[in-house]
Amino acid sequence: MPGSSRSDQRIGLLNGFAAYGMWGLVPLFWPLLKPAGSGEMLAHRMVWSLVFVAAALLVVRRWKWAGELLRQPRRLGLVAVAATVITVNWGVYIWAVNSGHVVEASLGYFINPLVTIAMGVLLLKERLRPAQWAAVAIGFAAVLVLAIGYGQPPWISLCLAFSFATYGLAKKKVNLGGVESLAAETAVLFLPALGYLLWLGSQGESTFTTEGLGHASLLASTGVVTAIPMVCFGVAAIRVPLSTLGLLQYLAPVFQFLLGVLYFHEKMPPERWAGFGLVWLALTLLTWDALRTARRTARALREQLDRAGSGVAPAGIKESTAARDSEIVASGTPAPDLAKQQPRAQGQHDTAISGP
Repeated sequence: MPGSSRSDQRIGLLNGFAAYGMWGLVPLFWPLLKPAGSGEMLAHRMVWSLVFVAAALLVVRRWKWAGELLRQPRRLGLVAVAATVITVNWGVYIWAVNSGHVVEASLGYFINPLVTIAMGVLLLKERLRPAQWAAVAIGFAAVLVLAIGYGQPPWISLCLAFSFATYGLAKKKVNLGGVESLAAETAVLFLPALGYLLWLGSQGESTFTTEGLGHASLLASTGVVTAIPMVCFGVAAIRVPLSTLGLLQYLAPVFQFLLGVLYFHEKMPPERWAGFGLVWLALTLLTWDALRTARRTARALREQLDRAGSGVAPAGIKESTAARDSEIVASGTPAPDLAKQQPRAQGQHDTAISGP
């Protein structure tokens, strides 16, 4: 029913805003966990995330994927890679927020689509359109401007961008749902994280049991803070076009940037504004080119169907078009040549979904 469809889209859009909004506002959360150090916060996030998602999966009885995954060593290896790089990403982000580098952390997620494009060219041998090359060149110029302004490369931003792009590539190849993927990755991280927390306790350096019930509850809530946006994203992903989600992803770094400037009062000298301005220009160019290409792709497909004498697109074509929209808008991956119409190669990257 049309009304039901519109209602589903509204629900999906609200959940999309909620997911990316929560990821954008998460810099407000990590300082609340002090006096715990960044390492302890990270370890608690790993442990309690597994507890939360495992409980959720038990309730909905979605465990069939786990048995299939355990029988596929290659996918297990990719899960381990994804778990490793997301540990780096989470750890650097938590440290950056608690050390007064929220703006620089937001830059990492702004330039992530540009890094994803560069990795596609270098690792997957993808071909870029001229506008995409221009966006990458502008992004590189922005990094140079920021490096000159900082007196060194923006290591926090680059580490976050490259670790998140690598995570997205590994996550795509594993091909698990958002909650299932988080469960698999945190299962890999669980024992090392738990061992670290036990070691902290043996050294008398753990804050979990020494700073009161409220502090312990906040540390335990890291699992909820990690998993709830994933649930909201899952609701949104099946109800709104993936291209819309690709555009919504920019909400998170925008909120983080505004928090860094307006709430944490981080300095924004002229050279930093110039660098961010170049990054935003590159993303504007990338998004404009992506939307233009998506419209052309959809129009060409409709013309092909009209010539074939069919007024309704087969389901497979609709699904592949949606997938291309997501890739184009979120990561800059070029759409396939309509004249050749080859299927997408397995492992080609879509939007990487995981909060900071």
